[in-house]
Amino acid sequence: MRNFIVTIDGKSYSVGVEEVGEAPSVSNIVPVAAAPAPKASAPVSGEKVLAPFNGLIKNILVQDGATVKKDQPIIVLEAMKMDNDITAPCDGKITVSVAKGANVETNALLATIS
Repeated sequence: MRNFIVTIDGKSYSVGVEEVGEAPSVSNIVPVAAAPAPKASAPVSGEKVLAPFNGLIKNILVQDGATVKKDQPIIVLEAMKMDNDITAPCDGKITVSVAKGANVETNALLATIS
């Protein structure tokens, strides 16, 4: 038997599928609790650092809470097999909003500098 989670009209169900000869049969349909909605984060004040394009966070060069200088490299964003340094747009204390290994889309919040 193989188990799958299927979502129908916004409701998730755990479905067990067992192969019997040529035609698979479906059994054990059980509703699954929906994943909790993400908590709304408090508004962040300061200069936002946004992803200029889609990519992979290859490295974070500063620790959360560190003081950074304008034009200091803070994150390495890999796109199309090239490493791109994302730099601080201003001086201040950084709050990092992404994790190493995360995939981000254009304009995703990478960090905030206050």
